[in-house]
Amino acid sequence: MKLSLFFAKRYLFSKKSVNAINIISGISVVGVLVSSAALVIVLSFYNGMENLILSLYSTFAPELRIEPAKGKVFDAKQHVFEDLRKNSKIQSYSEILEDKVLVQYDNQQFVAQIKGVEPQSLFETDHQRMLYAGSLEIARDSIPRALIGAQIQANLRVSIDGYDNDIHLFSPRKGASGTSINPMDDINIRQLSPVGVLHYEPGFNDLIITPITFAKDLLNEHEYVSAIEIYTKDSSRVTSFQKEIQRNLGEDFVVKNREQQNPLLYKTVRSEKWIVFFILTVIGIIAIFNIIGSLTMLVIDKKQDMTILASLGADKTLIQRIFFLEGVMIAFIGGLIGIGIGFIFCLLQEKFGIIRTGEGVSPILDIYPVDIRILDFVLVFVTVMAVALLVAYISSLLSVRELERDTGLRSVD
Repeated sequence: MKLSLFFAKRYLFSKKSVNAINIISGISVVGVLVSSAALVIVLSFYNGMENLILSLYSTFAPELRIEPAKGKVFDAKQHVFEDLRKNSKIQSYSEILEDKVLVQYDNQQFVAQIKGVEPQSLFETDHQRMLYAGSLEIARDSIPRALIGAQIQANLRVSIDGYDNDIHLFSPRKGASGTSINPMDDINIRQLSPVGVLHYEPGFNDLIITPITFAKDLLNEHEYVSAIEIYTKDSSRVTSFQKEIQRNLGEDFVVKNREQQNPLLYKTVRSEKWIVFFILTVIGIIAIFNIIGSLTMLVIDKKQDMTILASLGADKTLIQRIFFLEGVMIAFIGGLIGIGIGFIFCLLQEKFGIIRTGEGVSPILDIYPVDIRILDFVLVFVTVMAVALLVAYISSLLSVRELERDTGLRSVD
């Protein structure tokens, strides 16, 4: 092994008799280098975009959400929930009541999703980031107010300032017979003024956040709630706490973490990353196949050396191992340098923001984010080396086949 490694190193770094071989070897290294750097950079950029997208979603998505296993509502006054509210691991606990309502302002209408929350929960955790304009105080002076989605605000053209900005909310009255002469007798109508507008995000567009007491009155649902939302004091232990709550509640309830609350979003973001990784890997494999051309030219250049080694007793396995290690070293050097260049580029992007989205393109994204993860670097290196090992092995077999005829190489088999 030491002898074959010695020859491989000498052949890699020594000057060849034909200058084109040096060029082809350099191209092989550059091909591996570029593909490795591209994989590292793209994965880091996708990590950054994944973090950004999920952070935007998690701005108002609770760490844990308790829902009934069957039906839409449940009784939150049970002892198990009263004990859970007092749990020292919880930073914020809020009962939630949700349903569809019709919103009207100045003869303009919009179908929205009302979400009643306990007002103090908006201040127990950092919800300021979800606010585009206005205030989070939806129960100031015991008067119910609302936070509205950007799409609602745009469609109704309602202002969050001034005195004449009350919006009217309509909801079918629970238990109504539907036989009344006046259809409006079967509809609950309430009004309140908006004090804030939520960021323009898919989860917020049609949302109206009000105090839960107001939502219960509008929806005529005084006994039950739709869900319970929880934020913990230690985010690193959410998974274990989720299992603990699920165990205490039993099969009648489902405790969901953020990923389970919106599985499609998480799967989409992550699948895109691995699809791009697969595409770039295929491109990298094509680049790595340059090793075959490099080793083939090297065999032609070193045919006389192989003849001398054969006359000295070298067998087929030794010669094959020399060219195999040559190919592995090309991939190793190119991959290592490429990963290093990719890492440096990601650091520069993180610090200086080299690549930008362009002025005015996005109000929340000016610089493309990156997230450097060591496991991605390991994955890229392992992928490059695995492909290189296969290519180098095939190349060494093909290269030695020609030498067998010309030099009379012996096989140890």
